[in-house]
Amino acid sequence: MKIALDAMGGDFGPRVNVEGALLAARQEGMCVVLVGDQKKIQKELHKTRFSSQSIDVVHAPETIEMHERATESLRSKKNTSMRVALELLKNNEVDAVVSAGHTGAFMASALMVLKRLPGIERPAIAGCIPTLKGSCVMLDLGANVECRVSHLVQFAVMGALYSKIVEKKTHPVVGLLSNGEEESKGTDLLRQANQILKTKELNYMGFIESKELLKGKADVVVCDGFIGNIFLKTAEGLVSAIFSMMKQEFQKRFFTKLAAGFFYFIFKDTLYSFGRRLDYAEYGSAPLLGLNGVVQVCHGRSSSRAIKNALVTAQKSVESHFLEKLREELEKMGIE
Repeated sequence: MKIALDAMGGDFGPRVNVEGALLAARQEGMCVVLVGDQKKIQKELHKTRFSSQSIDVVHAPETIEMHERATESLRSKKNTSMRVALELLKNNEVDAVVSAGHTGAFMASALMVLKRLPGIERPAIAGCIPTLKGSCVMLDLGANVECRVSHLVQFAVMGALYSKIVEKKTHPVVGLLSNGEEESKGTDLLRQANQILKTKELNYMGFIESKELLKGKADVVVCDGFIGNIFLKTAEGLVSAIFSMMKQEFQKRFFTKLAAGFFYFIFKDTLYSFGRRLDYAEYGSAPLLGLNGVVQVCHGRSSSRAIKNALVTAQKSVESHFLEKLREELEKMGIE
């Protein structure tokens, strides 16, 4: 199995991507294809005293920067690192593609190169949100700002199967994110989607509020990309703010500093485990579901550890034959 990595994507360019690929090769025995400016990639490989035979390099002369407009860049640049990586997947030269680059450009490129699965109108970004009972698959997290009823129904089907096949949830509970659990709540869009989801062969619970999501009441939560992206960024900001506030309070007095140091010494393993549960680097990436290929989207600020975990997640999706099973499920449910 080979996983293609957009080596030029993300805020830190090839350095972090190369480091992440080497971690995956050395720690997980993975074969990674680095796609991008060959000279820059080889320079980074040389710095790390690269010796693994599990890394290949495919040259791509162009890069879409994070600040560029996706549509303009796609028209003017035909040989970008993400486009070349996706072409490798289309031609069955690799089994999956991972990128921390421009999300809009990556999604648009993937749509052009790979096309959608039959019955899927819009691909969706699905991410794992930590909860009191483990994790919850949430989609869409930003690919589609405005959705139709059919989009939400398709997201529910894809999310449920992803949770079952990749996350190993036997009977994943599916919920539709709303401002209340009563059927009278929500927008017209949500109420219509709610009625249709009741008729599908899903373990569907109805509406779910965001506070119940974090308690682990559902295994899959569906929403449009506008709400999902706001929820995700609010959660990330909240976690960071809480830790900063705690640090400020502990540093106000000598005795609180002393107590904090003692607490850390006694419970450092617990704190480390807790921190890992909230760290997006542990999840690495989010799958872009609905495309005719296994594609993973990473955070622009991804560290080398996050890139490594994204590659592992991509490999896990391929090994579970998720794409083939999703096609079968869509046909079975009459979404074609």
